[in-house]
Amino acid sequence: MKLLSTSILAAALLAGCAGMSPAPDTPTRTADGVLIGPTGMTLYTFDRDARGSGKSACNGPCAANWPPLAVADTAKPMGDYTVIVRDDGKKQWAYKGQPLYYWAKDTKPGDKTGDGVNGIWKVARP
Repeated sequence: MKLLSTSILAAALLAGCAGMSPAPDTPTRTADGVLIGPTGMTLYTFDRDARGSGKSACNGPCAANWPPLAVADTAKPMGDYTVIVRDDGKKQWAYKGQPLYYWAKDTKPGDKTGDGVNGIWKVARP
């Protein structure tokens, strides 16, 4: 009887997994209508970045407060996601031509405390 119960449970679990699809191969995902990074933290855009320029206007002390969404060495641009090279030579993800950043004062997933800072930072939206 125990073997039968275990077999039924295993079959039910496998059936439930059949409809699952793998996570999209993108550097971000969406939660509550905003883009979040792999860590689950909210991502932001900077109004001083010229859309599609391939450049970030947030460097030095700015990047300490607004860390860029870094690109893994093996990552490639895909769909609306492009890769820009920062002034320091590091690579950063951009979405629809806008470089993506975290906000250092967000402390947990779901925080959006950087939205509207100085009137030039906004949560990134799909």
